[in-house]
Amino acid sequence: MPGLVQQIDALCTALAEFDPALHSGADCALLAEKLARATNACETARTRAAARAVECDRSHGADWLARVSGSTAGAARAALHTVTAVEPATLVALRTGEVSLAQAAEISSAPGHEAELLELARLSGLGKVKDVARKHRLAMIDPEQLHARQHAAQRARHWRTDLGLVHVEADFPPEIGVPIANRLDAETDRGWRAAHRAGRDVTRAVLAAEAFARMFTRRGSDRATSADMVVVVDLNAYRRGHPHPGEPCHVVGGGPIPVRVARELGQDAFLKAVLHDGVNIHTVAHFGRHIPAVLRTALELGPVAEFDGVTCADCDRKHGLEWDHDKERTDGGPTSYDNLIARCKPDHREKTKRERRARRSGRAPPT
Repeated sequence: MPGLVQQIDALCTALAEFDPALHSGADCALLAEKLARATNACETARTRAAARAVECDRSHGADWLARVSGSTAGAARAALHTVTAVEPATLVALRTGEVSLAQAAEISSAPGHEAELLELARLSGLGKVKDVARKHRLAMIDPEQLHARQHAAQRARHWRTDLGLVHVEADFPPEIGVPIANRLDAETDRGWRAAHRAGRDVTRAVLAAEAFARMFTRRGSDRATSADMVVVVDLNAYRRGHPHPGEPCHVVGGGPIPVRVARELGQDAFLKAVLHDGVNIHTVAHFGRHIPAVLRTALELGPVAEFDGVTCADCDRKHGLEWDHDKERTDGGPTSYDNLIARCKPDHREKTKRERRARRSGRAPPT
């Protein structure tokens, strides 16, 4: 133990003396990756040591760990629970710093899916692991029970902030919340385009607040294009009234719902219903720049079989996405299901810049 303590002290001294300005960008990128892994390993070792301290002396509890780590008591309790609840393979990955405590907590929340989630955690950020773990957790609950629990848990409240702002917070079942969220994203995207044209320097959060206000004051756009709700229902389950294993029935971006709810939602004129019976949607294609409504609906479903919405091909963002031609139209690429990839605005712009630089230099555009 004394040797480990000395090594930690030496590392803290070295980090305090480190000056990024004295190193190249490549060296700093490598160091950032190494430090990220070391941070995970250190947090795990700290929490395991704290768990042993609590076991030996109850005065060393979550409040004590929160104080020495600079976190909240809730975060400390969650960390202590995680290091004692994870399965063996995840604990090994924690100890070596391959995954974070937050990722490990999500992995342990979906029993039976450790291998899949652990591999995902090694390759992506926390957001993706959360999405997949949530999907597995929800799939373990009967749709009718889940629907009842969601409605019982819905809530909305508001209060005044120190600055005098009115803060609004709400939780809705998917068939209510998804249309609201989609409309908000669509209104925010329109606001972003208007701000960009006007040269206005503003964050998306501010634009979202303005869009939210427009929605309630009826000053928003009447267009619903991508701001509606899409429900994926297996055709046999829809006809039968209940699903069998392997037959999807869920709101895209919102999770599973009972088939009876899907039928009730079918009365809503703003609903897009996709009755999936195994037909390959890759056959939808159009060679103009305009994306037809049928093709857009197919694209927005996300990967075939899962049909759980889309994320940026280069990061985990789900809002403000644009459809990018993988093979550019100038190179003969069609506006088709196979040739359109979702990208957020920053990644779309960056890809476009790379392609333009490649063309100017006479090289083939990067893929």
